This record gives sequence, C-alpha cells and structure tokens, in this order.
Amino acid sequence: MPNRADDCVLVIFGASGDLTRRKLLPAVYNLAEANLLPERFAVVGVARPRIDEGGFRQQMRERVTDAEGEPLEPACWTRIEERLHYVSGEFHDATLYQDLAATLQKLGSHDSIPANYLFYFAIPPDLFATVADQLATSGLAREGDGWRRVIVEKPFGYDLASAQSLNARLTGGFQESQIYRIDHYLGKETVQNILAFRFANGIFEPVWNRRYVDHVQMTVAEEDGIGSRGAYYDKAGALRDIVQNHMFQVLTLVAMEPPISFKSEDVRDEKVKVLHAVLPLTSDSVARDVVRGQYVGYRQEPNVAPDSSTETFVALRLQVDNWRWAGVPFYLRTGKKLARRATEVAVQFKSAPFMLFRDTPVGGTNPNVLTLRIQPDEGISLAFDAKVPGPLERLETVTMDFSYAKHFKQEPATGYETLLFDAMTGDQTLFHRMDMVEAGWQVVDPILREWPRARGPVPTYPPAGMGPPEADVLLERDDRRWRN
Repeated sequence: MPNRADDCVLVIFGASGDLTRRKLLPAVYNLAEANLLPERFAVVGVARPRIDEGGFRQQMRERVTDAEGEPLEPACWTRIEERLHYVSGEFHDATLYQDLAATLQKLGSHDSIPANYLFYFAIPPDLFATVADQLATSGLAREGDGWRRVIVEKPFGYDLASAQSLNARLTGGFQESQIYRIDHYLGKETVQNILAFRFANGIFEPVWNRRYVDHVQMTVAEEDGIGSRGAYYDKAGALRDIVQNHMFQVLTLVAMEPPISFKSEDVRDEKVKVLHAVLPLTSDSVARDVVRGQYVGYRQEPNVAPDSSTETFVALRLQVDNWRWAGVPFYLRTGKKLARRATEVAVQFKSAPFMLFRDTPVGGTNPNVLTLRIQPDEGISLAFDAKVPGPLERLETVTMDFSYAKHFKQEPATGYETLLFDAMTGDQTLFHRMDMVEAGWQVVDPILREWPRARGPVPTYPPAGMGPPEADVLLERDDRRWRN
C-alpha cells in the first residue's frame, strides 16, 4: 500500500450538504492527521448556495469541529483550510463546469497540483446522471494529462433496470475502471478485517463451511427513526436502503471463496460469485422467507405519505447454493426504531454431540457462536462452553472478546478515510463493480415485484422492540431463533 495518496484535487459536488459536513471533510482531516494526504492536494466544494470562499472555509471549520467533538489541531486544520475552494452554481448549468474548469486550471498553474481529479457525488441520486453528463460534455472527465475518477454514493438505482440505465449514463463519460461506487460500511475496520480474520488465521477457514456452520445471522439495527430523510426514505425503504448494498456486501465477504490474491479484481470476482449463487426467490419463497414491517408512527413522520406501505424493517432467509454453503441458511434483518443500535454478523456452529453432557443441569451444550461486531463496539467475540468450578458437572457459556478500541487504543473513524484514500490511490477493492450491483438487484427484484401484489396491510411493530413477530416465525420454522 502507498504511504500517501496521489497528488490530486478532491471535487465534492454537494459540498453544502450533510454528508460533506459530517463525514467527508472530517475524513480528510483525519487523513491529514495520519499524514496520508499528498503534499500537493486541494478540495473544491461545488454547491448551489452563493457564498464566498471565506464563508465556505468558516462553515467547514465549524462543522468539522462539531463532527470531531474536540478542538481541531491548529496546524493540521490550517493546512486543509488553505486548500479549501468553492464554486457555486446549478448542477445542470454548463457555466458551473466552466467555472470549475477555471478553478482546477488555477490550482494546476498556481499550486502545481497535477491534473488528477477525484469527483465525489455527494448529491441526490436523481442528479448523478446530470453531473456525469456535464463532466463528460465539458471535457473534465477526459483523461490524458492526469487521471479522472468519480465516486458515486448509494443508492445506485432503485431496481435492476434503473441501475443499468444509470450505469449507461455514467459510462458515457467514464470507463468502469474510473467509477467508484461507494459503500461506507466497507470502510469500517471490522468489515475490512473479515478477510484478514478468515484468511490470515489457519484455525477458522477449515470450519468455515456447511459441515460445521449451522446458520449465519446478520443484523443491522437502528434505534432512531428516519429523522429528516422522509422524502428519500419513503421511496426507498429498508430493502433498498440497507439490504441491497450494505448487507449484501458484508454477506459476500463472509461467504466468499479465498481469492487468488488481494488485488481488487481478484477479490471482487469472488464476491460477485456469492451473489450469483443466491437461490432466486419465487413468489412462494418471497411470501415464506421475506418479512417486512413498519414502525408505529412512521406515517406521521415529515414527508411520509399518510397511507405509505414503505417498510422500515425487513427480514429474509437466503440460501447461498454452492459447494461451501449448500443447506446453510443466511438470515438477514434490518430496521429502524429498534431496541438498540447494533450491526453484527453471527456465525453459529453446529452443536457438539449431546450424549456426554445429557445429565448436566443445563441439559447439554450450547452452540459456539462467532460474532463480528461492526458497530457500535467494533470487535470480534467467540462464545463457547466451559465447566463451572466445583464438584458438580455444570456448564456455562463464556466469551472470548476482542475490542478494537481497547486493543489498539484508537477511536473508530468515520469509515470514509479508507475509502477516500483508496480512491486517491486507485484501489477499487472496497468499491462496487457494476456486475456486483446488478447481482444484488437480481436478488431483491423479485421481492420488489411481489410486495405491491400482497394483500393486507404491512405488519407494524412498536418502537424499541425488535420488529414484527412475523420475523421471529421466520426462524422458528427452522427451530432457530434470533440473537438478542
């Protein structure tokens, strides 16, 4: 891995938005603190509000300070602030791109920054194609004097057809090798560590298969409701917002075969094979293996239709039908307004033979469970049975636990630091490739087609619970239950 990113200019479309203030600029600051930014570097914010460069810098200083939760290191922030620039205009107006081109040319001539441009689309999805077209028309997407890369936020389409249409627009000005479809979950340390955990430790990979694993549970639970995202969320829902991208990406890392190398294409080749191996859902299996729900009070949220059927909770049972995982169910669930915030993957192994412990007071053994905690307390734990001290034969489940914060003495980063750094160095390993996006939509498209045909209201659930009771039935049919 390079010690520093390439000399470049980060151009953020949507620089006045929440993502820039809370995630992107704090990530740039953290990269600067870690001495990973190049010597010749600049950030150009592009947005509609007409403010001067000084006003933009002042706003960003205040927002980054809030996001960091502590005073900024003066020398580090001053270095960033001096490299902050701003261009205002309408995203559909060709004049904006002429002004942007002039700013970039000035940075090249005055500050000697090479013509390497990383365009970040921190804008609503319906503007992705517009901005991509304008960059192509203005010549800013054309490589020759330097590289051009574009980072596209989720959602990448709303179904398979729209994703393919958007990709056609993007590839009108950019090659696939220039497109970085971002998923901030893949920037989290525990997610990245799945590959190291599986393939750098000889003890786990031999049992990482259908012979030893009983089932896998994945949970993305959020305490909060939709907040101010009603206009977006009521069109998307939990299936599009979380499952099709975040959860499927983590699923591929958990279930993939060992790649021949850690080069980006080799890793992504194995990840897409997992999604292709998911058994297609039919009308019957959608009804049987997919549960949706809506928290009580959702329809009263701002910018939500009073008769909305949008799901704020979804649980599903998937089968990865390949040699490694045939017969092992993968249970996925995500929801808003649940009991606690937690994102984790739990791999439950098959129970040991019962006969040796049939007379113990607990009635036998508990299965071993390996838990990968992605947030909020990033780490890994392994639960196993041990004998309780004393003359009686009693077993109790104990846990070996590893915490990133406790071991490495570091606060969790935003997740965007790694992804921005990788994009600046040209490493696409943690970004979606188009065939991966299509494979994910192919899994969920049958659900999106079936739900409008379903009779009856969407099941509801009270806030601070763990979703509708139908989600419990999903596992009880298999004589299993969700982890608490």
